[in-house]
Amino acid sequence: MSQHPYPIPHPDFRLHVGWRTIKTSVTAMLVAIVYCLLDRNPAFACIGVIFGLGVDMQDSIKNGGNRLFGTLIGGLLSIAVFWLYLRWFPQGGHTVYLALLLGAAIVVLILLCQYFWPGGVQPGGVVLCIVLFSTPIETYVSYSLNRIFDTAVGVIVALLVNYFLPRERVVAFWEGFKGLFRKHS
Repeated sequence: MSQHPYPIPHPDFRLHVGWRTIKTSVTAMLVAIVYCLLDRNPAFACIGVIFGLGVDMQDSIKNGGNRLFGTLIGGLLSIAVFWLYLRWFPQGGHTVYLALLLGAAIVVLILLCQYFWPGGVQPGGVVLCIVLFSTPIETYVSYSLNRIFDTAVGVIVALLVNYFLPRERVVAFWEGFKGLFRKHS
């Protein structure tokens, strides 16, 4: 019997759009609109929203914190590593040396995350790799600081939305709203 290359949904599976899905999509959309009006790229703020809108505040703090603190640690570490790299190779271009620095930086990243925020390793590593291998020499500091700022905005907005609009409050509001229409029909 051949196996399917992709998992097949359980026979009882049904598509469901719940309140968390709606809160996440509306919040990401509103953050993107504000960023576009400010002529700023909304990508990382929206990613912060998506990570930060958990099923409840505890989940939001955990997942949003992973993204925020990982980005903060990885972003600041990437500035230090890139600065060190540029001391030896001011014109850039020595990617093997940069790869060696990455190896050492990942050890430092993991140690820092173990101390400050254990769940930050993966998002911190992503930022570290992007800055070291995809950012022009002239903009590595501003790029890193902007990623930290934008991620913080997205995560903070997500936390505020989950704080002020917990599931219980949204469901109660929705039921009251539906009740208005039932009375008039």
